[in-house]
Amino acid sequence: MKSKIAGIFLFSILLVSCGEYNKVLKLTDIDQKFEYAKKYFDEGKFSRAATLLEEVVQMRRASSRGEEALYLLAQSYYGMKDYLTASEYFSSCYKSYPKGEYAELARYYSAYGLFLESPDPRLDQTQTYKAMEQFQDFTELYPQSERKEEAQKVLFDLQEKLALKELLTVRLYYNLGNYLIYSFPGGNYLSCVITAQNAVRLYPFTKYREEFMYYTFKSKYEMAMQSVDEKKDFRYRDVMDEYYSYVNEYPEGKYEKEIKHLCQNVEKELKQK
Repeated sequence: MKSKIAGIFLFSILLVSCGEYNKVLKLTDIDQKFEYAKKYFDEGKFSRAATLLEEVVQMRRASSRGEEALYLLAQSYYGMKDYLTASEYFSSCYKSYPKGEYAELARYYSAYGLFLESPDPRLDQTQTYKAMEQFQDFTELYPQSERKEEAQKVLFDLQEKLALKELLTVRLYYNLGNYLIYSFPGGNYLSCVITAQNAVRLYPFTKYREEFMYYTFKSKYEMAMQSVDEKKDFRYRDVMDEYYSYVNEYPEGKYEKEIKHLCQNVEKELKQK
């Protein structure tokens, strides 16, 4: 019985709440709608707040309250976890009011919304690049911001995602090996080397740096072993250079024993020359 009474009570509250909201929607006073929108926002009723704020923004864009309304509209979508729409409104906010009260916050959350929507490394990373660009703009425009450290951390996380995408490509090229016939010498192994070396150049501080160097060595080793005689000497010495580069950076690296063993094979080949 008690649970039934409680259910009826909650249903009654819901009806009253919906009744109030429907009345608010019919209000012709924009300022009143704005106050109700802020009330709903504070209560976490972001969908209702957004509906009202859409109208307020249109009617008050040129007024002193326009910036606040647009910022709250963006925050409402952010609260609903619609981060792409939120980012668009945050962007509109700082572009419409570049020196406004909410400009710094709008720039930060516009970038952060894109960060939250950044896809899996195996997918297209257009969104990731946009987020990085916006975070870079933020740190340059607000070098003293209390959010600068967090922005830099997120920026590094986004770079790591791009580095991981490159690493997945490197692994794929190496694993394909000679499976597909390329029209140029080296095939998949050469593609592996080029991709890995470019990644190290673009992301020199990535946590995947060692693995990039490992696949560079392994691919050059495979190319040397499969090379025609007139090119073997040059390629063996290139493999040795990669070995020394690796052990100089990672003397106790994860792949040191494997690479050293392969390097010994190369040394034997060179001695026979």
